[in-house]
Amino acid sequence: MVSNEQRRRQLAREKYLRQQQRRQAARSKTRRRNVVIASVLAVVLAAGGAVAAAGALSGDGKDKKKDDAAASTSPSASPTSKAPDPCAKGAKAAEGKKPKKLSWKKEPAVAIDESASYTMKLETTCGDIPIDLKAAKAPHTVNSFEFLAGKGYFDHTKCHRLTAQGIYVLQCGDPQGTGQGGPGYTLPDENLKDPSLKGNVYPAGTVAMANQYNAQAKQGRNTGGSQFFLVYQDSQLPPDYTPFGTVGKDGMKTLKKIANAGAAPADQMGNTAPNATVLINKATVTKS
Repeated sequence: MVSNEQRRRQLAREKYLRQQQRRQAARSKTRRRNVVIASVLAVVLAAGGAVAAAGALSGDGKDKKKDDAAASTSPSASPTSKAPDPCAKGAKAAEGKKPKKLSWKKEPAVAIDESASYTMKLETTCGDIPIDLKAAKAPHTVNSFEFLAGKGYFDHTKCHRLTAQGIYVLQCGDPQGTGQGGPGYTLPDENLKDPSLKGNVYPAGTVAMANQYNAQAKQGRNTGGSQFFLVYQDSQLPPDYTPFGTVGKDGMKTLKKIANAGAAPADQMGNTAPNATVLINKATVTKS
């Protein structure tokens, strides 16, 4: 006969096992959600001949149809309401100016002073976006941006993507304006354990690199190029994208203005362009 104490212990064990099963199910759900959210950023972009994107991406060629299918079913592919263009005046002044066609075979040698402070200023048709760069934590990335900005690589380029569901980012850095452009070389992942990335959240104001990493296949590390995204609202994302800067207070006002205008329906590449005409008139990196 089972004693009361034995029965109590049995019930306690059963309760513990149920709790463990629920916790495991919750963890599995969180992992699946992170993979789905990462694929929200699946915009195909070419980075030094490789295909890259801000999210869990696959390549071009035979996998292109899979990319398009994923983009068409992701939250970011859903259209948002059309709003007036708050940057129309600035866009009109920038008409006729085209980005340079530049490409390099390899990453520039790191020449920045990692102990110094660097700031990147994006002068856009919607207003200025100042960014404090993390030279000590992401030296390869900051060095690349200092190099590219100095060559005028970002000047007159379009920010081609705005996501307004699931994750909340503005994506820029592609001279082609399609999500397929890059500088011809790739960069290593850096600073993926930044203390700001708590609970798999990229907080508002974070500036991070797009890349080719596929979380499901665990492939595509070290594939960043020139494309980057600016987070205008806290976004749930696994720490797979190099955080290399933080947008200043005034820059966040500009980002919010762009975000509030909404995004257009997805194009054939899965890009949901911002309704605001966001062009980078000039990008500069300064040392202080």
